[in-house]
Formats: sequence, structure tokens, C-alpha cells
Amino acid sequence: MRQALRTYGVQLALVGVAAVWGGTFVTVKDAVARYPMYAFLTLRFAIAVLAFVAVMPSSIRFMRRDTLGVGVLAGMFLTAGYVFQTWGLQDTSASKAAFITGMFVVITPVLQALVLRRIPHRTTVIGVLLAVAGLWFLSGGGADSWNIGDTRVLICAFAYAGHFIVLGGLGRDHDVAPLTLVQLATVGVASAAVSLATEPLGLPGDAGVWFALVLTGVFASAVAFAVQTYAQRFLSPTKTALILIMEPVFGGVFGYFAGERLGLSGVAGSALIFAGMLVAEVIGSLRGPDEPPAELEPTLEGPPILVEGGE
Repeated sequence: MRQALRTYGVQLALVGVAAVWGGTFVTVKDAVARYPMYAFLTLRFAIAVLAFVAVMPSSIRFMRRDTLGVGVLAGMFLTAGYVFQTWGLQDTSASKAAFITGMFVVITPVLQALVLRRIPHRTTVIGVLLAVAGLWFLSGGGADSWNIGDTRVLICAFAYAGHFIVLGGLGRDHDVAPLTLVQLATVGVASAAVSLATEPLGLPGDAGVWFALVLTGVFASAVAFAVQTYAQRFLSPTKTALILIMEPVFGGVFGYFAGERLGLSGVAGSALIFAGMLVAEVIGSLRGPDEPPAELEPTLEGPPILVEGGE
């Protein structure tokens, strides 16, 4: 009975993580409308680094010199992802941004096929086709409804895909906690450099911006990572991935309550993208024992999940 309660509690905590990640789209969109974007990212990741060290002190204790180089490389892709996502939110809705960002789950195996010459599994191909069709519907079925913000968020999705290819290649030989810390620090330092060169100095004087910083820096980074790491001791990788890919769904829900409306075409596109993510990341992991060995698979905001039978 105690084991069952703990398992259900862990699943509920993961749902909470997905909800927090989904809620960050609306929160960040509102915050960067009132505070410079690079300064926001600088403070967000400074808070994230401090909170992460507090929650995961082993990230410093087990740091290796070679982890720094790999972490900085992965962190530069992560920086590009966050910059283009945050920049894109200035010109597109939080709901669309959530689902377009989710495209990186199906972009990753495509890039793996091109860069690493790994032939994708047929379920992945089906997932990619579903997601691309969903992207067409989400854009309104034509170029007229696609804007510059959507393009920036799509570039973010490609950057996230590159980030996870680095983690799935060079990053596999490194402890996850120190590697994650270096990446968070890289985003903060890179954002600070651009902010100091291009934006006025000053801390936010808006309580809503500070709320966004605490939500994204503490809860969407340090706490969420700790919950996910703990959850994977009790849940299968497939079940963990299934819960966490609910992030864009929560993003759409929060966007709806914030007054955003996708329309019939947008809802259909969002559903197809989610179906593509489901097929590519979850169903694709349900393969027999004769399939290839485990690989790192991406989750939306958090660290990679080890899924049996990778691409």
C-alpha cells in the first residue's frame, strides 16, 4: 500500500512539473513585455544556478574538468533555444509557442539521422509526419497566419534538438547533475554578456516579473529537475516521458485562460503535434528486447530520459 501511494504521489508530482513548465510560456511572455529579454534570462538562470546547487549540491562535488567543455557546448545550444523561444514569445501566442517548441521531440531524430547517420525507427517517421502536418494546421493552413514569432520559436526547437544530440553523444559519459549545472551557468553568462552590451542596467521593479523569475528559475529548473530525477527511481522511462510531454497541453490550457484562442485549425494542429510527440517519444520506446540499446531521449524542459530502444 505504501509503495502504491508513493508511486501515485510521484506521478502527481511529475504532472505538477509538466504544469509548471507549461505555465512558464504565459508567464515569460508577460514578463518580457515589461522587462528587457536578456536581463530577464540573466536573472532567471542566475537564480536557477543558485537554486540548483542548493537542491543538488553533488553537482559541484562531482564536477570534472572535461565536463566543463561538454557542458559549455551543450549550454550554447540551450542558450540559443531559450533566446529564440523568449524572443519569439514577444510576437506569437504562448499556446502556439508551447506546441511549436514541442516539435523538437520529432526534430531530434531527424537531425540524428542526418548528423549521426542513425536511421530513425518507423514509429519516429510516423511521429514526424504527424507533427509536420500539425505545424501546418497550427499556422492556419498557410503562410498568412505564420509570423516572425513562430519562426523564432521553430528555430528554438531546432536548437533544443541540437542540444539533445550533444547530450546523447558527448554528454553520455558525464554525470548528469554537474553537466546540467554547467549548462545553466552557460545560459546565464551568455545572456549577461549580451544584456550588458545592449540593454540598460537595473533590477525589475515589477512584482509580476519577479514572480516569473522565481517560477522559471527555482520551480521550473532546480525543483523540477530534482522531482524528475527522484521520479525515475520508481517509474519507467516510458511512463515518465508520457507524463512530461503533457507540457505543451498545459501551455495551451494556460494560454486559453490568459485569453488566447487558437481556433479550430490551431486546435487540430496542436492535437496532431501532440500525437506526433506521443508516437515518436513514447510509443517508439515500446520495442522488443531485440531492438537497439538504450539511448537518451529528450523531454521538453528537463534533462534527458533514458528510454529503452533509442533511435
